Amino acid sequence: MIANSGGKVRVFLVEPRGFCAGVRMAIETLERALTLFGSPLYVYHEIVHNQWVVSHFKSRGVIFVDDLEQVPPGSTLLYSAHGVAPAVRQHALARSLRTIDATCPLVTKVHREAVRLAERGFTIILIGHADHDEVVGTMGHAPQSIRLVSSIEEVDRLEVPDPEKVAYLTQTTLSVTDVQAIIERLRQRFPKIVGPPKGDVCYATQNRQEAVWAIAPLAQVTLVLGSQNSSNSRRLAEIAAAAGSRAYLIDGPEAIRPEWLAGTETVLVTAGASAPETLVEECIEYLRVNFGAEVELHAFKKENVHFSLPLEVR
Repeated sequence: MIANSGGKVRVFLVEPRGFCAGVRMAIETLERALTLFGSPLYVYHEIVHNQWVVSHFKSRGVIFVDDLEQVPPGSTLLYSAHGVAPAVRQHALARSLRTIDATCPLVTKVHREAVRLAERGFTIILIGHADHDEVVGTMGHAPQSIRLVSSIEEVDRLEVPDPEKVAYLTQTTLSVTDVQAIIERLRQRFPKIVGPPKGDVCYATQNRQEAVWAIAPLAQVTLVLGSQNSSNSRRLAEIAAAAGSRAYLIDGPEAIRPEWLAGTETVLVTAGASAPETLVEECIEYLRVNFGAEVELHAFKKENVHFSLPLEVR
């Protein structure tokens, strides 16, 4: 055992954590597609942003591509949970690919909002991170109408054709607090700006963030299970750090460095929406074996959302 000077470590395991409904749907869709169509099976971009999940499917014959020219004509192609631009769908059709759409319905909702607003002549301010798969897909639905911003400073530099006809949408995996600050600045600049009635940040992202906000002030260290390219996982680590906890975003227990926990008495453990529960369990076991961890479950909201699988794999 690697001892810590304060005795046994108290581990605050928060709930909800880990897979959201959209991720579950996308992963189950890929599982069903493998059963129905076999391998090789192609996926446009990573099915979800988690290295463990991607490696697991690669070992079973799934090929992840960023260019449809890599997919042989007539093959089966699955669109990831993050969604794609219409141009990608057209390219797939031209290559005679059998396509299966595993886009999260909450992302699809943002796509539909973008198309509707563009058709009505609005300039759309999309709050999000450049080059994120979800943002690329959303911008592809109304490329002439969308302006991307990721900070208040970028809002201040915005120029639009008609300040009276502006709307905003957001990437679904952002920090609720950060988004609200940007929206407030947009409203100051464009008093008549319109936005989605319930907001675009997804329920699961918000729930996981609220759980971390509640517990992180009590934890000296926070361990977030999730990959570096997972937007929602990165936000959890940022929130924990903002609350005063030393936060680490890790793919699994093998990434934990014992010196992070030396002398530590309290540790918060959570997982991003694309991280499987098995990684959480392995992390908890590591803390039990090496630090005598005693686990306390802190449950907040219950999640009962379920998304139907695409027709092609039902």
